[in-house]
Order: sequence, then C-alpha cells, then structure tokens
Amino acid sequence: MREEASVMVEETEAPNCEFEVLHSKSPVFYPSYERKSDLKQQTHYCPGCGHGIVHKLIAEALGDLSLQDKTILVSPVGCAVFAYYYFDVGNVQVAHGRAPAAATGLKRACPDKVVISYQGDGDLAAIGTAEIVHAANRGEKICVIFVNNAIYGMTGGQMAPTTLVGQISTTTPWGRRPANEGFPIHMCELLATLEAPVYIERVALSDNKNIMKARRAIRKALEIQRDGVGFSFVEILSPCPTIWGLDAVASRNWVAEKMIPVFPLNVFRDRKPEPLADNAPRLRSVPQVLEIEAKAAGELSAQPQFAHSFHSMTVKVAGFGGQGALLLGQLLTEIGLREGLEVSWLPSYGPEMRSGSAHCHVCLSKERIGSPLVSHPDVLVAMNEISLRKFAPQVAPHGVILYNRDALPEGFALPEARVVCIPASEIADKLGSMKVANMVLLGALLEETGCLSAETAVRAITEKVKKVELLETNRKALEAGRQFIDGEVWTGAETQPDGFA
Repeated sequence: MREEASVMVEETEAPNCEFEVLHSKSPVFYPSYERKSDLKQQTHYCPGCGHGIVHKLIAEALGDLSLQDKTILVSPVGCAVFAYYYFDVGNVQVAHGRAPAAATGLKRACPDKVVISYQGDGDLAAIGTAEIVHAANRGEKICVIFVNNAIYGMTGGQMAPTTLVGQISTTTPWGRRPANEGFPIHMCELLATLEAPVYIERVALSDNKNIMKARRAIRKALEIQRDGVGFSFVEILSPCPTIWGLDAVASRNWVAEKMIPVFPLNVFRDRKPEPLADNAPRLRSVPQVLEIEAKAAGELSAQPQFAHSFHSMTVKVAGFGGQGALLLGQLLTEIGLREGLEVSWLPSYGPEMRSGSAHCHVCLSKERIGSPLVSHPDVLVAMNEISLRKFAPQVAPHGVILYNRDALPEGFALPEARVVCIPASEIADKLGSMKVANMVLLGALLEETGCLSAETAVRAITEKVKKVELLETNRKALEAGRQFIDGEVWTGAETQPDGFA
C-alpha cells in the first residue's frame, strides 16, 4: 500500500500485446522524497494506511484540473504533517488543529489560489474543533479534507473524538463508554447544521467502489475551490492497520463493517451559496487605516523618499516591562511604513504589567516579509543587562548592539557584533523623565545605522504624543541619542535640530 501514494496506471497500445501497463507517478508529487536518504521512493505511511490513497486521489485531481501551480496545502501535526515531502505544491505546516485558521488567512491573502486544509480526526475534531466550526460558519472558500480513522495514529493510539463506542484504545482500555468518554462526534452532520457550507460529503476507503466515490468527492471539492464557490468539506473513513492491530485487508473490512454503520456515507450538503449582502470586506487606503487626513496624506506622499541603504533589516528590542521596549519597536515599524517599507512587529511579554521581561521583533524590508519572527537580528537594543546576556549571542555577525549602560558588564564575553554602550537612562533622567530612555535609544539607533530618517521619526512621534510637555521631552530625547552617537553632548540648547520646528 505504500506505493499507492505515488502510482497511477496508464494503458497504452503495444505492438506485441493488446495493452502495455505503464506505472508512473503523478507530476504533482516530487520525483523523490527527501525525508529519509535511504527511502527516497516511498512514503512514511504504514502499509495499508489510507493516507497514501487519499494523497493519490488529491494529486490526480490537482493534475487533471491543472491546479498544481495554484494550490497551497496546509498540513498540521499528525500523520499528515509530512505531506510537504510528497506534494510539489505550495506547502504550509501549522500547529495542531490550526489548519483551518491558517487556511483562512492564506485564502484571504491569496484569493486566486486553491487552499486545501488536510487534517486527521485527532486534529480536526479535537483541538481544532473551534477552528473548523468557525471557518465553516463563515463560509471560507477553502477545501477541507478530513481523514477519519477513529484513533490517534501518530501519537500512540489514544481515543479520538471519533473513536467508536466500545472501541479499545490506549486511553480506553475497556473500550469507549458513552457515560465516561461521551459519544463519537459526527463532523459532517455537525457542520451541515450551519448555513454557509456549500458542499459536505462523507466517503470511505473500504473497497474499490467506495474509493471511486471518494475520488469523485475530492475532485468536486477542488472544482468548487477552483470556481470560488465556497466552503467544501470531504470526510474520508480511512483504515489505520498499525494502530488497529489488523492487516491491510482486515482493516478495510473494519471500515466497512464497523465505521460505516456509525458514520453513514452521504452527501450532507450540495448547493450554491445564497448571495450575501455586503459579503466582501471594505477595503481602505493606507491613509484611512493610519487615520491620516487627505491633505496630510498628500503632503506625506509628496515628501522625497528616504534612500534606504539596506534590502532588509531586522531589529530586536528587549528590556523590562515599563521601559518602553515594545513602544520603541512600534515606532520603528511606524517610521518604516511611512517611508514606504514593508514592516512587521511581533511582541513577546509575560503577564506582568511592570518589571517582567518584554521584547519585540521588528522587520523592515523593501519586499514582502515572510515571517515576523527574528532569530538572528541585525540590531539588538538591550535596555537591561538580562536582555543583553540573553539575546547578544543571537545577533548576526557584524551586527550592532545598543546597550543601555555606559559600559559592558564585567566578565561579559564580547560577541562578533559591534557594541555601542549608551547611558540612555541617565540621559533621560537629565532631560526630566526616565520614561524617554527608549527615545534616546531610538535616536541612537537611527544615527548609528542610518536605517531610517530622523525627520520621519519626528513626525511619527508628533502624531503619537498628544501632550505638549511630553512631546518636547521625547523630541529632546531622540536628538540626544543621535548626538551621543555623533560624539556630541546634548545640552538642551534652544536651537532645535532639523525637523523639530
């Protein structure tokens, strides 16, 4: 059964016999599978597993419908997680149960693509119940392939939401008892109570006749996605020989004799969606999103763009809660956005409002950003010693570290990055408010790296800070950080630097 994932049969005429049978793999699959160097021609699925058959049916449909180059396959934790080793399409892996949520985002961001959420019963019907129900209720234009083998296959055979009454598993050694574990969940019937789905069908891999029905159901679901009709859901009753403790033939028989009576095969929904009033989201321009008035937006667009010297740049800002590390990161993204860059900001913090650890990831790029996560930042802004010791080893070679002290801690091993010590807290205290230490560091960062325009930073701060006295202090702090890097001492002179008028 391993080869069923990658083999299709084609009949052609031959000179010396009536037919010659050629076995070839669908071009939707990769030529070889790189998961294991010694087993590049076979999948990781157990002999007799239904996933191989379902893979073949999906690949065949995608090939016949010419959808390979338009498809994004979302595979979560479970036996399906290694689908990206087999399908030569766009592949996205997600956390357990989150495939419908990720598929929703992908489809909305790429409405011209066919998005498939490929899930097992321990994934979709357990931890992923909320995601699948709400995606179906919204009528998201995605295709969900639900492989139901009534057990947790990858993690050792625990009871799944679809485990049958009386069925033995590692967590129900006496069999599933409704009084204790509840009844099996019927996902097709549950989703069919919702208004939005357009196609819901349950099929089985119990014999060749039912496999052909499954083939038609998968093809129809993908045609619905190709045509942008709406939400489609195909549940496939599938054998799991290894966990069930049966051979391949007996496991197929078990699907027919045990599963189908509990999960009857049926088309539960097949209709065109009713037109919805105001179905499409309202699109707003960037000035509207930023709440910039039309006149101000025109003035902003008329400003000459800052000549960015980088293609992409990543920054990590870290400190204690209350030091303004997250705000510093937000301002960086705001400045980058105003200068026409692609930006992202990803915060990370504990439950404490103050004194807890807090840091954020900032990406600035001239192209679309693939991930907001920054593993090896080009710049680290460390607002305390703990953050310095924690994140300095992660800084990219030849990067920059801005440390909020006048000297490095004793015994600190110098990293490959360039370290600039700046007593931002002391400078902020002299300016009258310790709260603006983050603005001192922002000014130092802009001057040290030359990544963004100080004038744009001033405009962003002016719009963010409403209190006049705080605005003036923030302005002075920004310029103090810049002048510290230039080797000057900020005296608070009456003459304002460029852009502060």
